[in-house]
Amino acid sequence: MFDAPARLVFAAFTRPELLVRWYGARGWRLVECEVDLRVGGRWRYVSQGPGGERMGQSGVYRQVDPPRRLVCTELFDDQSYPGETLVRHDFTELAGRTTVTTTLRFATPEGRATALRYPMTRGVTESFTRLAELLATTSGGQP
Repeated sequence: MFDAPARLVFAAFTRPELLVRWYGARGWRLVECEVDLRVGGRWRYVSQGPGGERMGQSGVYRQVDPPRRLVCTELFDDQSYPGETLVRHDFTELAGRTTVTTTLRFATPEGRATALRYPMTRGVTESFTRLAELLATTSGGQP
């Protein structure tokens, strides 16, 4: 849950100038961020870690319904499991606060099992902490 209206949280998930300010675990940062925000449009992120390592991921937007829902595919450049993942973000606002519910649908049960062995919980938690800090600095309703 974020202490900001859904339109601002949705913007933080879709605007490159905002994504580069919060996306990634501690020590990681986006060095490339491309967003073509339309159904059929592509997105691509390249993150760089503290040791200079890089991780690329990309996909295609399947549903763009601001500020309620964003659905896209996801595939990592060096993916260790088969198939694209379908990612759905639902943004639900109540009294100026927004809950983000993210659902991942992996192509196979084996892919899901592999992904769950990664430190995703840490990365998502650290990313969302950075996002909450960014949203707290908004002034006049603009991040």
